[in-house]
Amino acid sequence: MVKSNAIEVVKGATETNMSVMRRFSKRVSGNGIVRASRKRRYNERPKSALKQKNEAIKRMGKKAAYERLKKLGKIKDVEYRNR
Repeated sequence: MVKSNAIEVVKGATETNMSVMRRFSKRVSGNGIVRASRKRRYNERPKSALKQKNEAIKRMGKKAAYERLKKLGKIKDVEYRNR
């Protein structure tokens, strides 16, 4: 379902550019285009169960490899400072 968001403003004979811009801005804000686009700005689709599972397996593998190298002494334990 696609909603048409075409807003057209025609400049009058004695109208200034600023008043045309102001009228256009009022129509855009009244139509809710800016509000809707800000609402969708950071929207992400939910990940599928299979993708979540694969990412969890990958994380577990990386953690296991890190712990193994740390146990062998090839990686020093890093302490992070609190900011």
